[in-house]
Amino acid sequence: MRRERPGQTLQATALVHEAYLRLAVAGSPWTDRRHFIGIAARSMRQILVDRARARGAEKRWAGLNRVSLNDSLIAERPGDAMLPALNDALDRLEAVDAEQARIVELRYFVGLSNEEAADAMQMSPATLKRRWALARAWLFRELGGTAA
Repeated sequence: MRRERPGQTLQATALVHEAYLRLAVAGSPWTDRRHFIGIAARSMRQILVDRARARGAEKRWAGLNRVSLNDSLIAERPGDAMLPALNDALDRLEAVDAEQARIVELRYFVGLSNEEAADAMQMSPATLKRRWALARAWLFRELGGTAA
């Protein structure tokens, strides 16, 4: 969340609360701490992607107000389109290597450190760091070199 654009309307606390509500409604399908973190990461990812898609739909169709070309260029937010594209790329990565996709979810969407993510994945921090670098490179290539 700290890497998101300054005008982000969803705060980290609100994201955690919304994820908790989704998990509470579903009951307790997790078996241990590691499983819970994985489910929470997936839930947070879906919440952020859904909100980005909704903002994109609002921007395109909801207002239908006429604006000048200069106003629309100022209001353009390239980050809005990034999350759905990242989600699609993560789905493709998951088909290739599910473990790397899970590492991206834990590091990017949950914000865990290398050590915390390694603990959640039950692997050494060095191994996780290598796989995180591979996943980032794969995503960078898939997103056309526009990823950060």
